[in-house]
Amino acid sequence: MNRQSNSYTLIYSIGLVVLVGVLLSVVYQALKPMQDENIADDKRKQILAAVLIAPHEGESVAELYNRYVKESFNVGSNGERISTDIAPFDVNIADEVKKNPDDRVLPVFVTETDKGQKYILPIYGAGLWGPIWGYVSFNSDGRTIYGAYFAHQGETPGLGAEIEKPDFQNQFIDKSVFSGDEFKSVAVVKVGQEPTDREYVHGISGGTITSQGVSEMLENSLAPYENYLKNLQTSDKQ
Repeated sequence: MNRQSNSYTLIYSIGLVVLVGVLLSVVYQALKPMQDENIADDKRKQILAAVLIAPHEGESVAELYNRYVKESFNVGSNGERISTDIAPFDVNIADEVKKNPDDRVLPVFVTETDKGQKYILPIYGAGLWGPIWGYVSFNSDGRTIYGAYFAHQGETPGLGAEIEKPDFQNQFIDKSVFSGDEFKSVAVVKVGQEPTDREYVHGISGGTITSQGVSEMLENSLAPYENYLKNLQTSDKQ
């Protein structure tokens, strides 16, 4: 075949594209298990962060997770455990929060720390520029927050992105999500706008929309767990 012809150039180009595509596919398949494990490790780190545990340099995240997370299961809005085809770790919280609260699959991660058992619940919502998410851990009394972790996809550095900083997250420690027997999520408010009917923390200065997003995320994500948290309160009194 004439190497100067258009047909040769076309065939050569198609062959090169096919070859590169095959090579990329092989590389992707070879690296996918490692990528999946890195994604899982990042999630494990976030769950552990909600109970104030962070891996040391060189420490296996998976081993640390298995050491502290003693049990995980899914519950329904009635607060009782439910059987599902999907493991709690694999539940897509972004999809669940779009459902009617009564139809959601609600994961619970139970950890054993030197401060006793803690119960970690996932949360998901919307910030200014994209999704925000995190995990909130509760003491065995089913009322007070032990720790909180928040993350974001694209909030503004120095403003909304501050939700991922300890200074903001630590405000939630020891806050209650109940007023008497009534569920009242922790509000995120501006200075001077503190509510009198529930616990609150102060939002990010200059990050009003992101702060509102965190407040709404907590309300929407935690309200379906009300009965489960009340069950913990009952167990704690026995």
